[in-house]
Amino acid sequence: MPLIDMPMEQLLQYEGTNPRPDDFDAYWESALAEMKSIAAHVELVPASFQVPYATCYELYFTGVRGARIHAKYVRPTHVTGKHPAVIQFHGYSGQSGDWHDKLSLAFMGYSVLAMDCRGQGGRSEDTGGVKGNTLNGHIIRGLDDQPDQLLFRHIFLDAAQLAGIALELPEVDPERVYAMGASQGGALTIACAALEPRIAKLAPVYPFLSDYKRVWQMDLAKDAYQELRSYFRSFDPQHKREDEVFTKLGYIDLQYLAHRIRGQVLFAVGLMDTICPPSTQFAIYNKITAPKRLEIYPDFGHEDLPGFRDMAIQFFHNDSLE
Repeated sequence: MPLIDMPMEQLLQYEGTNPRPDDFDAYWESALAEMKSIAAHVELVPASFQVPYATCYELYFTGVRGARIHAKYVRPTHVTGKHPAVIQFHGYSGQSGDWHDKLSLAFMGYSVLAMDCRGQGGRSEDTGGVKGNTLNGHIIRGLDDQPDQLLFRHIFLDAAQLAGIALELPEVDPERVYAMGASQGGALTIACAALEPRIAKLAPVYPFLSDYKRVWQMDLAKDAYQELRSYFRSFDPQHKREDEVFTKLGYIDLQYLAHRIRGQVLFAVGLMDTICPPSTQFAIYNKITAPKRLEIYPDFGHEDLPGFRDMAIQFFHNDSLE
C-alpha cells in the first residue's frame, strides 16, 4: 500500500508533535465561562423553503464577542414526543448548505441543525477586531494578539453553544443529540463534543485543525494549511518565533481537547489524505478515551468516503458502536 505518512502501526501509537500550552485547560475553562455568561437571544425565523413533513427555520443566536451566529434548523412534524437531533458542521470556507441535504434525517424523525461558521461562506457574523494580519486565513486570525483572540477559539465555542441550544429545545431528547461533519466540519464535531460533553454520539471525518507542527514538518502547509506558510513568510521569515507560534496554535489544536469527549465516536480517515495528514488525525483519535471505532479508507484522500455517511446514520440509529 502506498504511504504518504507513517505506517499503520506507528499511526496507532502516535501522540502528536505540536506543543501544548501549559495553561491549556485554564484557557478553555475561561473560554467556556465567557460563553456561558452570554445571553444567546435565540431567534427562530420560518424559512422560505418548507416541506410537508418538517418545518424549516433560520436560527440565530449571539455568540462570544457579540457575533450573531446563523444555523439552519429543520424540525420534523410527523413525529410525536421528544426525538433525536443531529448537528452538522461544514468544511473550511463553506456554509451550511441547501435545505435538501437535511431532509432525509428529518424524514427519519431527527431534528437537524447546521451552523454557518462565523466569517465564512454563510450568514454568521465575524465581529473581527484583532491585531495583525486579517487578509487570509482563520487559523492565524488573532495569532499576533492575545490567545483569547484566536478566531477558532470563538468558532469552537459557537459549535458548543449551538449544541447547548439544541439540548434545550423542548422537542429534542437531550439524551440523543449527535454531531457530524468532515474536514473543518470534522474538527468542529470534535470541538463541539469536547466542549459540550453531553453530545451522545459523534461522527467526525478526516478532521482539520490538529497537530499544526506535524503538518509543517511534512511540508504539507498548503491547501487548507497554506496560511501557516504565508504567516511565516510574511511575519517570521527566519522562524525565530517558531516555538512561540506553534505553542500559541496549541490552544486551538484539537488533539488536546479530545480527552474531554464523553460520547461514542465513529471516526473516519483516508490514509492518502494530503490535506489533513493521517498522523494529525490519529493524534486526535489516540487521545479519545470515550468508546470509539475507527473506519479506515486505505486508498482515499480528502474526498467522499463511500458508505461512511450511511454508516454514520446507522450508528446514530443503533444503541452501540457495533
